[in-house]
Amino acid sequence: MQNNKMRIVSLLPSATEILCLLGLEDSIVGITHECDFPKSIRHLPIVTKSKISHSLSSLEIDQKVRSALIDNNALYSINLPLLDDLKPDLLVTQSLCNVCAVDKNEVISAAEKIISKPKVINLEPTSLSDVFKTIELIAEETSTQNIAKDKISDMKSRIQLVHNARINQKPPIRVVYLEWIDPLFSSGHWICEIIQLAGGIDCLGDKDQPAKTIHWDTVLKIDPDVLIVGCCGYNLNKTMHDIPKLKSLPGWKYLQSVNSNRVFAVDGNSYFSRPSPRLIDSLELLDHMLHSNTINHSDPRFKVID
Repeated sequence: MQNNKMRIVSLLPSATEILCLLGLEDSIVGITHECDFPKSIRHLPIVTKSKISHSLSSLEIDQKVRSALIDNNALYSINLPLLDDLKPDLLVTQSLCNVCAVDKNEVISAAEKIISKPKVINLEPTSLSDVFKTIELIAEETSTQNIAKDKISDMKSRIQLVHNARINQKPPIRVVYLEWIDPLFSSGHWICEIIQLAGGIDCLGDKDQPAKTIHWDTVLKIDPDVLIVGCCGYNLNKTMHDIPKLKSLPGWKYLQSVNSNRVFAVDGNSYFSRPSPRLIDSLELLDHMLHSNTINHSDPRFKVID
């Protein structure tokens, strides 16, 4: 099947970014309620809906997510009539995290119910190498292998530039990355790898593993050189809304990262939460935050927390 004849529905923001990277934007006929990059795709029909209101507090969101997972209730729904009307040839989804996107089994069920009977591609990246594999997988299904090869080569070159500059970092910069504030979550998956490539060590995250809840006392005991807050699914402004909760925790003012002005809030939704091509931007941003003597305070991707 030629890619210019394909009709693709992306059920994952990172997949939407990959499709556009491969020059397939004109083939995308439907997206999720969370697909927001590039901006040029935001006019497309939205085929999913979250069952959790974004107006809730971080703690309320966490409680509802935990309850839904315990009761095996879906967090997202698919607009089946709309999906049927779009007549997709291909659905791109994931099975990595039921908190992040429509459940894979629900997608497969939907594909079987609609007239076009689209093929379903399932993505499950937990590392940078896995992200490259997802790009290759989509490229294979859409006959864009040559574009994928060039794009991946460029991304690997950018990674190598950062890594070469930091490979002899001794000792590594001790970093704590928080993926959620209320309650506290450590990082996981590709974030630990990115920190390592930039000359740091993620003191609490587990490479290739999901984020996990942690205790504030653990952060205090580690007393990291750098503290980064990038709430999963939150943009920078929404993350900043929760920062006062973090600063109110006992012992905050005694952290060396606080006293050395090395606490950063980042746009996790755009740069760190998604296994998308922009993870390379995240690596370069992280390298700047960890090593630059002159922090660009006007950079819209992060803020220094004082």
